[in-house]
Amino acid sequence: MISLAGKAALITGGSRGIGAAAVKLFAQAGADVVFSYNSAKEAAKQLEQEAAKHGTRVEAFKADAGKQADNKKLVEHAITRLGRLDILVANAGVWNVEDLPIEKMTEKQWDDMMRINLKSVYSVIHFAVPQMIKQKSGKIITISSTAGQRGESFHTHYGASKGAIISLTKGLSTELARHGILVNCVAPGWVATDMSNPVLDTKAGQKMAASVIPMGRPGTAEEVAGPILFLASDLANFMTGEILNVNGGSVLCG
Repeated sequence: MISLAGKAALITGGSRGIGAAAVKLFAQAGADVVFSYNSAKEAAKQLEQEAAKHGTRVEAFKADAGKQADNKKLVEHAITRLGRLDILVANAGVWNVEDLPIEKMTEKQWDDMMRINLKSVYSVIHFAVPQMIKQKSGKIITISSTAGQRGESFHTHYGASKGAIISLTKGLSTELARHGILVNCVAPGWVATDMSNPVLDTKAGQKMAASVIPMGRPGTAEEVAGPILFLASDLANFMTGEILNVNGGSVLCG
């Protein structure tokens, strides 16, 4: 088992899906974890209790990932409660189930997607980096998507937000390396979570997943959390600026 004993981690969007799986796995690996949630208060409290059974500190904190002021409070809370900040997982994000052609996409729909999926990543990193520079070490893991690598028709604002995260990751990796801060990214494909199950649970969705994923099925949240844990661990101490693809073979890019 990978050990994160003695490490302090902050995970955004940790109340469900990939984020919740990462919270559980990090706690199991020995890390103290603060995770954010927005509306899923009951799920956050339940996760807090479940993950804390491993004997580490696990705390939920309500924050709107797309708001600068909330992210500032979130990072300050994590540092105050944990004493330091070794790992940041910028996971919070949204996806729209309904197809949205570009000619029908409103300015608000575009802006909301960018605010929640992209500005949130910039924002939480912006506030976390000074602490990591002070410590002269840190691991930052962003979450992108196969949509950020190949684009996604009728969800172009989502693909654009996730593609920007890849570019941000690469730029930050060279900018922050001199401070001992490593910045990497995990890019999942279709994953069976609350966000994508409305599509995957339909017959058309099941047929689509079987046809476009060589492994014949969507991934699980736990199968994405594992690579996130790897990048947070000492096993990845000579990796930075990398995009770790976790997609069952659906998008084959280096």
